[in-house]
Amino acid sequence: MSGRVYASILHRASSYSLALSSTATFQPRPAHLCHFSSWGTSRSDQLCFTGEESGNCSPSGRQLSTRQDLDFQLSQVQINSILRSNEQTVSVPEFDGRGLSAVRKFESNQLAANTPNEDRRSAATCLQSKGMLFGVFDGHGGWACAQTVSERLLYYAAVAMMPKQGLEELEKCMEHSRPVPPILQWYKHHADFNYRESASLYIDHLRVFWQELVDSEEHGDGMSPPDALDRAFKRLDADISLEAQVPLSNDLMKSTAIQVAFAGCTACVAHVGTEGIHVANAGDCRAVLGVQEEDGSWSALPLSQDHNSQNQTELERIKAQHPPSERDTVVTDDRLLGVLMPLRAFGDVRFKWSRELQQSILASLESGVDLDSLNLYQYTPPNYLTPPYLDVAPEITYHKLRPQDRFLILGTDGLWDELGSEEAVRLVGEHLSGIHLQAPVSPSERQLNLGQMHELLLKRQARASPALDTNVATHLIRHALGTGEYGDLCQERLASMLALPEDLARMYRDDITATVVYLNSDLARLHHS
Repeated sequence: MSGRVYASILHRASSYSLALSSTATFQPRPAHLCHFSSWGTSRSDQLCFTGEESGNCSPSGRQLSTRQDLDFQLSQVQINSILRSNEQTVSVPEFDGRGLSAVRKFESNQLAANTPNEDRRSAATCLQSKGMLFGVFDGHGGWACAQTVSERLLYYAAVAMMPKQGLEELEKCMEHSRPVPPILQWYKHHADFNYRESASLYIDHLRVFWQELVDSEEHGDGMSPPDALDRAFKRLDADISLEAQVPLSNDLMKSTAIQVAFAGCTACVAHVGTEGIHVANAGDCRAVLGVQEEDGSWSALPLSQDHNSQNQTELERIKAQHPPSERDTVVTDDRLLGVLMPLRAFGDVRFKWSRELQQSILASLESGVDLDSLNLYQYTPPNYLTPPYLDVAPEITYHKLRPQDRFLILGTDGLWDELGSEEAVRLVGEHLSGIHLQAPVSPSERQLNLGQMHELLLKRQARASPALDTNVATHLIRHALGTGEYGDLCQERLASMLALPEDLARMYRDDITATVVYLNSDLARLHHS
């Protein structure tokens, strides 16, 4: 977070004098402007509020008392409690009965800005095939789509990798009402939950998927990880779309299916096997490999590309799918149709279906259903001429594991908004090794004046500070929000970001999810020897 953003937070807090316990809070912006957190930036330097010292107004016009004070004075204990409440640490057995594991352990954490959190995460071991699956999911338009994708996508990928014989056994168990062999061993955080009312629907559609694979003459020994990931992304998105259109057994299941389809989420999933890592990415989550060089230093190797308007290749791909007359309107203001920031996503049928289908589905809901409560509303993006404008086809990369590949970072864009890939890898690497490498003073640095040399020394001192967290994902989040001007951890800065009221937090930061997977470098050495 830049000093300008931090100063802006403190300035606005004192200007509006919001109290954490105050009943006078900012009201949400109109639904068509703010339901999608990815529809607009939340950075403070792009906020534009006005108010007088004697009586400030929220965007909704409500008066905010200047006698109320925003309390940024969180104690270290309170800060730690907030940061660590969603921590997860899982050690993986080196040998699981089928072979050596490519993963030693993983650590994960989440920090919400939205209420409720719109990010989700998943981790599981494939029991009927090989390898482990990890995913991070960044929801927008609510949490509904991220929730269902986090529950289901890893199943679709695991089923696609299973050999036909294993799928036939699954089907026999279903036909004869026998217990079905487990497909995944999940690693859940105690706060995770599932859509219980839709579980039967999800199982039915997963079963249809594996029945089609069984009937396929080409399936045989199962799909390779890249083919399985590609098929899983596309098939789940198709099922999400279908479930919102077909009659379902009850109104709750129907409204949930429609809510999921109209919301959206980006996804980054990694399959970590003994030979290498396959990453499937759709949207602006990111996967970065931490590599330890021979001299002990750390470097970042990107295993995914962000699918947004800053990616020129992605921009041209989107424009090529529509008539030349739409080249200037498909992406405007760095957003799809001027609205959506990620250019690939699950759900988001508002950018995929025809206008007529959207209107028909929303009209099919019972008249008593509150559309606003489901984050649903009648709205069509501007210049909506030749849908679909959005798809979920993942971009898949492969990296063969080497002894120097030490860990994999998966993060939602809330992490990468605050930290660069190289900085994140350095933080994890130094946390792992406990060694804080300092480059020699360069010739240009020797020419610094006394004040500049003092700043350089402060930065070097900050890098050598011991870690406060045993969980490295928490370490990343702490530094993402609390790093000061010289690279030091600033308690006041961190407290200010964590103490923001619910309705204000999303204006200054996004939900953050980070998962760090520690790789078995001994296994990589065996393959390279």
